[in-house]
Amino acid sequence: MKKTVITLIFSLISSQFLLAQNSPLTNEAGKQNRAYWSKLLYKISYPVVHNLAQETLVKNMPIEGGPNTYKREFPVSHLEAVGRTMAGIAPWLALDDDNTEEGKLRKTLREDLLKGLKNMVNPQSPDYLNFRKEMQPLVDAAFLAQGFLRAKTKLWDPLDEVTKKRFIEEFKSLRNRKAYYSNWLLFSAMTETFLLEIGEDYDPARIDYALKKIPEWYYGDGIYGDGPSFAMDYYNSFVIQPMLVEVLQIMVEKNLAKKEEYDLALKRMVRYAEHQERFISPEGTYPPIGRSIAYRVGAFHVLALVALNNHLSAYIQPAQVRCALTKVMQNQFEAEGTFDGKGWLQLGFAGHQPDAADPYITTGSLYLCTFGFLPLGLPASNPFWTDPAAEWTAKKAWSGKSFKKDGHVD
Repeated sequence: MKKTVITLIFSLISSQFLLAQNSPLTNEAGKQNRAYWSKLLYKISYPVVHNLAQETLVKNMPIEGGPNTYKREFPVSHLEAVGRTMAGIAPWLALDDDNTEEGKLRKTLREDLLKGLKNMVNPQSPDYLNFRKEMQPLVDAAFLAQGFLRAKTKLWDPLDEVTKKRFIEEFKSLRNRKAYYSNWLLFSAMTETFLLEIGEDYDPARIDYALKKIPEWYYGDGIYGDGPSFAMDYYNSFVIQPMLVEVLQIMVEKNLAKKEEYDLALKRMVRYAEHQERFISPEGTYPPIGRSIAYRVGAFHVLALVALNNHLSAYIQPAQVRCALTKVMQNQFEAEGTFDGKGWLQLGFAGHQPDAADPYITTGSLYLCTFGFLPLGLPASNPFWTDPAAEWTAKKAWSGKSFKKDGHVD
């Protein structure tokens, strides 16, 4: 019954958004956008978070693979779902409680997540998740750590001491596996950075190695290679730039890295966000290039993070990012087959397209899409939400309006 109500509300919000876009009271569009985003993020996250809280995640989560999925991916899919969901919803859950409809959804989700976090590291729970076997836990432990760092006072501090100790043990157990020579170096760095932040013993070598190698793979104009070779995909956004900047931020705070390193990485990420804003077509589509396109709007992790932290370039209005991402969300999440009958995400880019999944992608992997929702961590009073609707760069360019010409940035 509850899921039926959520679906009906989601449909209503979608129709109200379309009306608001054509309303002379264009500042109302921001309120409708926020309602749309929050309802949609709740809809996506609820099955993962609620089942984990009820100790039924392993029992109830369907695990779908593509035509060539590696069998080793199935046992780690549950951890993927939790780690990615938490990293995406953490800034939203970090907001203070209020009595709005959105606030009630946010509080429900946070309370369920806090219950579920205890279960996932409790060896006696049916939802005790896999940190100890295979390589994939390196990835999703890092996303968990990223989520804890993004909402430490709301998601880490309230945990009981036994649960905290268990997480620390699970994170340290990852040290018996060596990260691949690629963006994976940042996964080990992120987990160790979290241990550093909470005052635990950490492995500085795993952090230092990532902070040395990633900058060596910089190609210019805001783009890094994923390892020594260049790849035309969205991994600069999925992992590389956000994790590099967030690790460096804490290292600088601890006087373990130079501020100049952080400033440079941030400058490059802001430049990449400029690219991302231009990737979005007037219709709210973007190129389905490279691997992992089944992560959907998670491809705009960088743009969303830069907006969350109020670092957008001066010529990019927050409202144009809001409107562009809203249109992308509509195109992807309202496509038939995106969700199954019980609300779980299904493989695909815009709808149910199992062939779009890489061999390492299963149902749990898909929850990286929550990264596109990071600006929900901005309060409703922020200009991102209060400014009138604005056209993004491609929409202006293709309608004959004036727009800022782009060029190489050193």
